Amino acid sequence: MTLKDPYDRPVTNLRISLTPACNLRCIYCHAEGESSPGGLLSTAELAEIMRVAAGFGIRSVKFTGGEPTLREDLAGIIASVPAGMECSMTTNGTLLAGIADDLRRAGLSRVNVSIDSLNPETYRRISGCDMLGEVLEGIEAALEAGLTPVKLNMVVLQGINDHEVEDFIRFVKGNRNLILQVIELMEFRGCDHHQGLAGLEQRLAERSREIVTRRMHHRKKYCLDGSEVEVVRPLHNTEFCAFCNRLRVTSDGKLKPCLLRADNHVDVRGLSGEAMEAAFREAVQRRAPFYR
Repeated sequence: MTLKDPYDRPVTNLRISLTPACNLRCIYCHAEGESSPGGLLSTAELAEIMRVAAGFGIRSVKFTGGEPTLREDLAGIIASVPAGMECSMTTNGTLLAGIADDLRRAGLSRVNVSIDSLNPETYRRISGCDMLGEVLEGIEAALEAGLTPVKLNMVVLQGINDHEVEDFIRFVKGNRNLILQVIELMEFRGCDHHQGLAGLEQRLAERSREIVTRRMHHRKKYCLDGSEVEVVRPLHNTEFCAFCNRLRVTSDGKLKPCLLRADNHVDVRGLSGEAMEAAFREAVQRRAPFYR
């Protein structure tokens, strides 16, 4: 049975924050919309959430944070993903080089790596840490481990890294296992470097040999000469919300129907079986497009 919200949007994707902790201090981080998280969910609690999700036809799960690789039990969490459910992860990549093979053996399919600059000084300005080298090593390790396609998440910041989009396009060129994902800045922490991406999308469209509309959020993937670029524009975008298929889980055990809201959560800590199923149904009924 597939769950649908009151706007007839099916929920097929689960996004689970494993921890609010992070070893970087990015100037724009929205922390998955968490404001004051409590204790972390255990591996067993996460396994029950995913088991119930699979029963409702949810076909994929993405682990996020904070930084999920800070959890020592990450491989065990991945190994608890139900059979047939695709498992991916978003990471800053700084710790990935040493564990990529282990995560692949545990069942991880692919990774998104957040990397906002290829310039060490700019990377340090954005992230607060001098770890670009470690991130690049993590990307290479992910490719070698087969955690592909590796998507590079670049948040565009006006006046800081907006001139690097072409550098990133060249970075992924010629490697079909690398995809660039250019992301519009979300206004969570008062970061005043918002850069609209409509102009960029128009330029990419003019250069593309093919444009693919993805099912998730109806966003576009631009196939250039040897490079693939996806553009994520969540702000003031009714189409983005209209095609949202995600249900989020906070690190302290709440179902979160919308990234941009914190007033409609459903607490699932300590629930199992029919009680957990009822909580899923309630959370999906609380889903509504933020932009309409």
